[in-house]
Amino acid sequence: MTGDQIANLAYLGLLGAVIAGYFFASHRQNLGRSLRQLMLWALIFVGVIAAYGLWTDIRQDVAPTQAYLDDGRIEVPLGPDGHYHLTAEVNGTPVKFIVDTGASDIVLSAADAERAGVDLAGLTYWGQAQTANGVVRTAPVQLDSVRLGPVSDTGVRAVVNEGAFDYSLLGMSYLARFARIEIADNRLVLTR
Repeated sequence: MTGDQIANLAYLGLLGAVIAGYFFASHRQNLGRSLRQLMLWALIFVGVIAAYGLWTDIRQDVAPTQAYLDDGRIEVPLGPDGHYHLTAEVNGTPVKFIVDTGASDIVLSAADAERAGVDLAGLTYWGQAQTANGVVRTAPVQLDSVRLGPVSDTGVRAVVNEGAFDYSLLGMSYLARFARIEIADNRLVLTR
């Protein structure tokens, strides 16, 4: 320990002794009850510190996030629902996607498309897509940019789904831009 650390420890010890002395002097009539309350608050305090300290360990299990590695790879953990979720910037707006190798295109929900600056009133829904809920109409759009971590693409083709979707899909037309797609150990790894 350095001299400063020893001095800080001595100061904290002295401060703790003063607080403890005041506590015992002011609560000498109900000392047993006061000690129980003090122990309860100490346990709550220790519990909060432990939960905060463990949060970094359990956060990946509770809410896994994508990672951008130094070698240009993008790692996406498997979500609790069995899908790979990632966030990409579409026209500078963060959009949450489900990676869907069964989808041909990037499929934006109407809400995500509108947030990304797509004029929904000007779209013509002449395409069709087969979904688990049946056939839905789609409108083709050209996205100014799609950015996924260090990877950025311009002029990306996508479709806007006319149906009521809660999420957007990242399909094969975008995934094919990567040199390698690997799924192993509950992780999706994209390499450019």
